Amino acid sequence: MLLTGAAITLFGGKGGVGKTTLAAAHALALADSGQRTLLVSTDPAHSLGDILDVRLGDRPRRVTGCLWAVEPDAEATVRRRIIQVADEARTVVPDEVMPAVRRHLRHAAAAPGMVESALHDRLIDYVDQVPETWDRLVVDSAPTGHLLRMLALPTLLAPWVHGLIQQRERARAVDGFAASVFDPEPGRDPVVEKLRARQRRLAAAAARLRTDAAVCLVTVPRRAVVAETRRAAAALRDDGIPLGVGVVNQVPSRVDTAVLTELRALFAPVGWVEVPLLDTEPIGVAALRALPRLTGAEPGP
Repeated sequence: MLLTGAAITLFGGKGGVGKTTLAAAHALALADSGQRTLLVSTDPAHSLGDILDVRLGDRPRRVTGCLWAVEPDAEATVRRRIIQVADEARTVVPDEVMPAVRRHLRHAAAAPGMVESALHDRLIDYVDQVPETWDRLVVDSAPTGHLLRMLALPTLLAPWVHGLIQQRERARAVDGFAASVFDPEPGRDPVVEKLRARQRRLAAAAARLRTDAAVCLVTVPRRAVVAETRRAAAALRDDGIPLGVGVVNQVPSRVDTAVLTELRALFAPVGWVEVPLLDTEPIGVAALRALPRLTGAEPGP
């Protein structure tokens, strides 16, 4: 069930189409071929452990052979980040200001998008470990909208970080005298240095997603799902994210041929595979290995 040769493969699609099962089967096939493979869930509603029939947590766990899997704890990641930011703030913020900083951080921890941002940071951590620690990274993504926002975050946040750097540098220029009095190393701004490091990390992540990654869109032969798949494919192309092989899952013996023809045309440039509708859901490593052989097509000319 090798669906793509990309070092980093993300499985996306509408909720309930079987992304987790197919991501797990693909990762298992890679591991069985001898490649050190990490399977990561970035869906806050984790179900990866249920499919593998193993208990997963916030750190990678060996499932079998060369396969490891992890369900990052987004809330724990946010808490660790808040603690880290508060510790760093103590080095540049007067003591009397710290209570206000802590209040701000508590509010920020509950802000919309923090969980997605935390999961994205964890994903970047694992991307950075390819190929030194892992030969291949397989990502069981959140439903389509979450996936598209996550993939766009590096590009969206980079100008914001650049703006913060400019504001910080203007403030230091205005208050140059205070900086010369209080800075232990005149001319060095640890806040700007951290922002620049963040900016470089986001830029590197965006570049890797466009060179070393592919998104395999999973869909089912139902018209409403096909419409969302088409929009997702267009959005990924617009963002410069390579599309991997398309997966048409849960294909019944009697299927709407018009819908199937539409899906085959959509995936023709990258190729597609078709997975039959099964009587039971494959749970556990043995069942994933026993999935029926896929039928599919190579990319068109």
